[in-house]
Amino acid sequence: MVSNHCVHDCNILWVGIFPGGAVEPDAGKLPADTSALPVATAQAEKATGQARGDKLSNAVSSDYVIGAEDVLDITVWRNPDLSRQVQVRPDGRFSMPIIRDVVAVGKTPTKLAEEMTSRLKEYVQNPVVAVTLKEVNSSNIFLLGEVTNPGKYPLKSKTTLLQGITIAGGFKETAARNQIVIFRFTETAPGLKRFTASYDDIVLRSGIADNFELKSGDTLVIPSESMVVFPGR
Repeated sequence: MVSNHCVHDCNILWVGIFPGGAVEPDAGKLPADTSALPVATAQAEKATGQARGDKLSNAVSSDYVIGAEDVLDITVWRNPDLSRQVQVRPDGRFSMPIIRDVVAVGKTPTKLAEEMTSRLKEYVQNPVVAVTLKEVNSSNIFLLGEVTNPGKYPLKSKTTLLQGITIAGGFKETAARNQIVIFRFTETAPGLKRFTASYDDIVLRSGIADNFELKSGDTLVIPSESMVVFPGR
């Protein structure tokens, strides 16, 4: 028997997932004419939840685009049963209770949170969804050759050529720093495109354009001074 007295959580519509995937309101939910929380209190809770959501969503660059295999923390304010950590599948989707498959690839965390909030409104009153990038597995750059720590590095935000070299610990003493080579996949032509850059041109001369933004999949090769000088520079 349902009490006529409303508790603090009475403004939340609880839903259940039944065999066969049907979604129905919980049989024990409060009647539609039951008094909700005072407007001021409800607005305050929503504002608090939104603030927490904004904090989580800003954990990475706001323009980061989610890719396959990225790991996301999905937080639905005051709904732990709907909150979970997920990994984006190779098909660009992940699964959630109630709303099932969600397309994540190609969206920013903020955009994804907005879309999930909209879809949850059918089942949850005033939902607040936050999406946090837990692990970057889809966007990487590769640094090879004469850098202190060669290897694969996640590309979480806008990163320039010099910043990429800094991430790898900088040049070794044997590095031919004016013979940097960058390989990049392109959409307009098959295969790889090859760029070259000079550290001295960027830092000491007017070659600032060579300090371009790195893209996911870029491979930077810093050869040794003892190697044959690459043509074209």
